Amino acid sequence: MRKLAFNHRDEHVDEQMLLVQANLDDMNPEWTTYISDKLFAEGANDVYWIPIIMKKGRPGIMLNVLVEDSKLSRMEEIIFSETTTLGIRYLHASCHRLAREFQIVETRWGPLSVKIGMHQGKVVQYAPEFKECEEIARLHQVPLKAVYEEVRMKFQEIQKAASS
Repeated sequence: MRKLAFNHRDEHVDEQMLLVQANLDDMNPEWTTYISDKLFAEGANDVYWIPIIMKKGRPGIMLNVLVEDSKLSRMEEIIFSETTTLGIRYLHASCHRLAREFQIVETRWGPLSVKIGMHQGKVVQYAPEFKECEEIARLHQVPLKAVYEEVRMKFQEIQKAASS
């Protein structure tokens, strides 16, 4: 296994974060991907949607945006212009982020990336990079889960060899 030329940030806690929320009961849910993409493009750290039941039993969705407080103004502009909300909630948040790096494993389809999360210097999470696996599955007309399984197996083999 060879490492890519870059590492992500060291494990740390971000203190100046906000969780921005908006409840929506009258918006076309098909818009969520478009809105999420705009929020990510403007610096959101995370965007996710939760199905909820609102007053009077109305189904709705809750938009959640995790963002540095310095980027709040742009998030507000997008949320108010692109959704049907009339109000936004703000919750102050701290986020503990694992150290992350990418490693390459050799598969029958060629080299593929694995994102690794480390806590106190130990690997605690790992996952194949979705877009690469998706591309391989389409290109070679194999099930996506087969690509994932091989990447995970190759990574586990290398981890086991490294610990021996």
